Amino acid sequence: MRVVILFGSEMGTAETVADTVADALSAYAVSVYDLSDFAVDDLDAHDFHVIVCSTYGDGDLPTGAELFFDELAAAAPDLTGLRFAVFGLGDSIYGDTFNRGGEIAAERLVECGATQVGAHARHDASTEIRARDMARDWAATLPIRALAPA
Repeated sequence: MRVVILFGSEMGTAETVADTVADALSAYAVSVYDLSDFAVDDLDAHDFHVIVCSTYGDGDLPTGAELFFDELAAAAPDLTGLRFAVFGLGDSIYGDTFNRGGEIAAERLVECGATQVGAHARHDASTEIRARDMARDWAATLPIRALAPA
């Protein structure tokens, strides 16, 4: 099974985390893309998708991710059968909007029929836990092998 890692970032942290997840999942065929360089039409239910997304501004998606998810909403493709996991990045000092970028990404994919699997990771920049360390541990818990066709 191919793993497609899609990241949305303003400051580069999500890209670094996406690369860490790719390293942790190197037993699979892994591709990493910035959401601003990935077309909605390229989503493939045969692949396992990992979304790594920061939160920007007042609980918004990063700019590149916003464009992708706006296109997704406009096209409203049937994503039945597509499985994905989310690693969100945020800072709890922002209260109600903490990690909202990852949550929006998950909501938009589910609205199109995709299925979220595994724990929705929510990294908090206000902790001493490094995002890369959390991502490496989280990636090891993803049930990718169980989802592969027999």
